[in-house]
Amino acid sequence: MKGEALELDLDHKKKVGKHMHTMWKGSISFGLVNIPIKLFSATEDKDVKLRNLHKECNTPIQYEKICPNCEKDIGNDDIVKGYEYVKGKFVILNDEELKELKDEHEDKSVEIIDFVKLEEIDPIYFSRSYFMGPGENGSKAYALLREALQKSGKIGIAEITIRSKQQMAIIRVYKNSLVMETIHYPDEVRNVGEVPGVPENVDINEKELDTAIMLIDQLTTEFNPDKYKDEYRTALMELIESKINNNEGTTSQEAPRTNVVDLMSALQASIERTKSKETAAPKKAATTKGTAKATAAKPKAKAEAPTGTDKTTSVKPKTRTTRKKVGT
Repeated sequence: MKGEALELDLDHKKKVGKHMHTMWKGSISFGLVNIPIKLFSATEDKDVKLRNLHKECNTPIQYEKICPNCEKDIGNDDIVKGYEYVKGKFVILNDEELKELKDEHEDKSVEIIDFVKLEEIDPIYFSRSYFMGPGENGSKAYALLREALQKSGKIGIAEITIRSKQQMAIIRVYKNSLVMETIHYPDEVRNVGEVPGVPENVDINEKELDTAIMLIDQLTTEFNPDKYKDEYRTALMELIESKINNNEGTTSQEAPRTNVVDLMSALQASIERTKSKETAAPKKAATTKGTAKATAAKPKAKAEAPTGTDKTTSVKPKTRTTRKKVGT
């Protein structure tokens, strides 16, 4: 692929650690029971990530933060958070205000507020899954909640704040562990009635319907997740590995250090100009001195001049300006 490159770890399968990284610590509030827990991400992104390169030199493209109004680059210290309430109009939220809100709502606990049946929740609400492990001295209470959920056939509806975002979640049993799955709030699920072109009442031929149901019956089986593979990702990885094995890899060129080069050029030019001025100064002084001597040797000629101004040349001491070098 032109202009794209892969950040690849060929041994990624071999390097998967035996232990997961803890991403959150807190507790489950279950009535008067408090269960210390740890959260671990239950899923991972397996997409093959490609980078954009400059076609001529294979150097990764950089994206800079530029203000289109001021037409200049800006740093993180020049950026503030704003909410656009009308097109082109914003309210500014400073860091202190956002931190105060975060501290007020970031409670390190998962509060179970209801228990329901899993089948009552449509899958469209599900967002992301996390494994839950017991925290320090929390194994017995963890096992108690797990067994209670299994025997009751219920799941817990909870609220939790992760990374400054308050979320709804469900707590359920998955194999031998507790799993927390964040779910969307109702106002985050769009109205299906707004989907254009959905047919209302359509006359379906009975024979066509029977044939469709027969096809469904023939393809019906038990769900086995290991049966399904990302064939595109596998083919892409095979293509990449074959290129590497055939020595088709390339190395990006190091970006030139433009600031350093420009500074050195400017300093060198300053030195050369200073040298040229110092060389020219003695010549000018010698010429001036010679002229003064010639003038002094002819006093009468100067006195006999009937008109004109005094042309006597006086040698002024040369003033030397010291320039401060930038960056030293």
